[in-house]
Amino acid sequence: MSLDFADIGKRTRTFLQNNIVTLIFILFVIVGYSVSPNISFGFLVDDVLTRFFRNGLLVVSLIIPVMAGLGLNFGIVVGALAAVFVLIPLRYFEIGGFSGLMLAFLLVLPLALFFGYLTGKLYNKTKGQEMIVGLIVGFFAEGLFLIFILYIIGGVIPVTPGHPMIIPGEAGVGVRMSFDMGLHSTHPVALRDPNHVPGLSSAMDYIWRIELKIAMIVIAVAFLTYLIIKHVKASKNPAIEMKSKWGFRLKIAACIFMILAAVHALIIPENGIILLFPEFLRFGNFRGLLIPGSPIAEPILIPGVTGMVIAAFCLLTHYFTKTKLGQDCRSVGQNQHIANAAGINVNRTRIIATMISTVLAAWGMIIFLQNMGTVSTYTAHRQIGMFSVAALLVGGATVAKAGIKNAIIGLFLFHAMFVVSSGVGRWMFGGNEAVAEYTRSFMVYGVIGLSLGLHVWKTRKAAQEKLKIDDIALDEIDTRGDGGTDNSSQNNGIKDG
Repeated sequence: MSLDFADIGKRTRTFLQNNIVTLIFILFVIVGYSVSPNISFGFLVDDVLTRFFRNGLLVVSLIIPVMAGLGLNFGIVVGALAAVFVLIPLRYFEIGGFSGLMLAFLLVLPLALFFGYLTGKLYNKTKGQEMIVGLIVGFFAEGLFLIFILYIIGGVIPVTPGHPMIIPGEAGVGVRMSFDMGLHSTHPVALRDPNHVPGLSSAMDYIWRIELKIAMIVIAVAFLTYLIIKHVKASKNPAIEMKSKWGFRLKIAACIFMILAAVHALIIPENGIILLFPEFLRFGNFRGLLIPGSPIAEPILIPGVTGMVIAAFCLLTHYFTKTKLGQDCRSVGQNQHIANAAGINVNRTRIIATMISTVLAAWGMIIFLQNMGTVSTYTAHRQIGMFSVAALLVGGATVAKAGIKNAIIGLFLFHAMFVVSSGVGRWMFGGNEAVAEYTRSFMVYGVIGLSLGLHVWKTRKAAQEKLKIDDIALDEIDTRGDGGTDNSSQNNGIKDG
């Protein structure tokens, strides 16, 4: 069978157009790591995983609004502000530990639902402009938040002037620029103090931590089992659409590679081992074989409970699409007029999607801050929307389409960029590390701008192609109409004759 080079070229162009942002970041990370000799692979993996679990739920919170046709919900900043709003009194009264963390999740729920409802109502009043409205909502909510923490706390709500969270002074008004989340009970300082009250810092991360090598084996075996069961069911049931065989084989190969890499890291030490051959196999300088160590052989602990929470919400988001409400969201996202004609309450569906996104963002912000251990009272929420949106776009998502796969890929690539950007800054600008922060900002805003530009270009291109098809159809209709007129004239002439 001969190769169809035209078809291959078309598929290649389509692949590049659909994945240009992801490919740019992959190239950036590879180049950045290669020009950063001070960054080891183990350090890169450890730092990226820390950022992954810190930001995971925030990025997942963006998926449902995209599905419902709301675009990229920059309004998750409102949910982040709700989380900070709840954490302030908890830290003021020194409520911490696991019970304090659960109380924070519980208290922020009605507040985030209320904020999400108001944001959804506003989105319904400004259909087609949700992204810019989401940005403005974030700025407006920040203004109200600053009034509350700078004037209401201490000015209206009485507080203890000498409290560590309150701005020092006779007036005792306002919250400090930053406050800590309190030490975890396993911290060395906390262990030396018998009267220590557990804080919220790492309250979820330190419940159970597991080595990366063990986690890789568990995840790979679980995913491999899922793939095999799904493939067997699909082969027995012809009604189930079979995926590409090459895609299935690549996923199986990736799982096996993860298992082998993890086993290698468990067995072989970081510096590697030398296997000496028996005397009859030795000749010259060839006396043994060096088995190199694994770059992840060093102990890398990941928060198991945090990972399971993120995985649970990923699965819930996936199965949400199969529910009646999920199908309504998808229908509204595809075409609001058709959804309305089908009996779907479009405005209600959009409000529910916004409320779900706001709640997930609030919970994600609590996970984010307990991992950080310190709250920047006035600025902790500012970059949440931009960074989360950028991470989702890096994973290959668009304004109109996003999924769990995009969120996971984007989280890894986006935060790997954060780690290696300092090396890129030194390499490009002669050792000036200060440029690294500007490099990150350029990449964040650049990826958002590029993705939005590509979305506009694709939309216009699709509209032009549809217009051409409609013109061709109209021409065919006109041609058939003329032919019909000619035939009838001829028939009438025959009758007259």
